[in-house]
Amino acid sequence: MAFTKEEKKELVATYEKWLKESKAAYVLSYTKMAMKDIDALRSEAREFGGELHVVKNTLMNLALKNCGLEDVGLFDKSSLVAFAFNDAASMAKVVDKASSSEQYDIKGGYLDGAPLNAASVQLLAKLPALPQMRAQLLALIQTPATQLVRTLMEPARKVAAVIKAYSEKSPAQAVG
Repeated sequence: MAFTKEEKKELVATYEKWLKESKAAYVLSYTKMAMKDIDALRSEAREFGGELHVVKNTLMNLALKNCGLEDVGLFDKSSLVAFAFNDAASMAKVVDKASSSEQYDIKGGYLDGAPLNAASVQLLAKLPALPQMRAQLLALIQTPATQLVRTLMEPARKVAAVIKAYSEKSPAQAVG
């Protein structure tokens, strides 16, 4: 399908917008892709606040150049780009899962403007999701505080235990 010059400018502007707004962009190649397959993948991407788009390689290369991103040769053959607007690790999981089928292969991507190879994208996929990382960090931060409170309360608890033991002790017999 041929695009007019105006349509190409609009596509480049859209690609630039997506690249600037996303935390990461992962590039996949695809073969023998059916519309139901891409719809399922797009649906998964939306769950994590991302989008998946088939792109025109020459126009995407132009958008990369306009955004100041290094062209590392990801956009040859057929290209499908997963844009992670919220959680880069979760989107990497979606991409990694898709690459386990015969239809998709990870080419690489960009994380905060830095180029990634396919192995780096797969490593990112092994990271926990953002909510899980936040919970782990919060637990890590809270642990020393909890231990400090316990340590500070321990002497008072011991004194209370001694006083309670004396109060429960039967009174001494009068000697006489």
